[in-house]
Amino acid sequence: MDEATIGVIGGSGLYAMEGLSDVKEVKLSTPFGDPSDIITLGTVGKHRVAFLPRHGRGHRIAPSELPNRANLFALKTLGVQWLVSVSACGSMREDFAPRDVVIPDQTYDRTRQRASTFFDDGMVVHMSFAEPFCPVLSDILYDAVREAGGTVHKGGVYLTIEGPQFSSKGESNIYRKLGIDIIGMTNLPEAKLAREAEICYATMAHITDYDVWHESAEPVTLQMVISNLNANLTLAQRALRLAFDKIPARRNHAPCPTALHDAIVTAPDLIPAHVKEELKPLVGKYI
Repeated sequence: MDEATIGVIGGSGLYAMEGLSDVKEVKLSTPFGDPSDIITLGTVGKHRVAFLPRHGRGHRIAPSELPNRANLFALKTLGVQWLVSVSACGSMREDFAPRDVVIPDQTYDRTRQRASTFFDDGMVVHMSFAEPFCPVLSDILYDAVREAGGTVHKGGVYLTIEGPQFSSKGESNIYRKLGIDIIGMTNLPEAKLAREAEICYATMAHITDYDVWHESAEPVTLQMVISNLNANLTLAQRALRLAFDKIPARRNHAPCPTALHDAIVTAPDLIPAHVKEELKPLVGKYI
């Protein structure tokens, strides 16, 4: 099977990777269904990269309906160890302006309808999630966006709402009082599943709007989001290429590569045989 150690999940507006050679499209099925779309494998410089459009090409899948488990499982089976999430987000801070980029270091979950674990069929896993983003990959993305010429902020709390509607003004103002920095609809459970898959995961969040709290700015609209995201696509593509060259050959850091170590609670002899087999790409080295 073709493999790639680096993965990219493209959000709204980013439906393809530029500059790929030796391209191959891979259609995968997983125990959790099919991914959002065909995964494109290609070479950038000396790196083999797997690209998956989060919402499908043509933006067919709403945030609440994303097959997140299938997406992460498929990337894991392809050998992905480092995963960059590119997403659109709203800003909850005056100094985080539209077309800036944020590399968040924390999350806040306001979703309600999404499966957020691979382990729910006779196998219990309690995984640490205190630091939800890979610190090594986050630093790499920050440096890459800065070198690419973007205005980038390091750190911040990314609030994931269920959507698909944008926030009310009341919600937006409450989120600001809670200390939220940016808001979007897709970062969770993606980050949780990446950690369960022991994949190093970080987000390059492109600010498209001020949500609806900013009195001097227009309330967020889809047209605003797409316009500002499209304006940043060149920056995103350039930053990704720079980031790939900074990714180390080995993963010697915590917590991503060994996230499941000591996290599996269920006694191995009590885990159903079909679960062991289906989840072998995730837990085979432990069970």
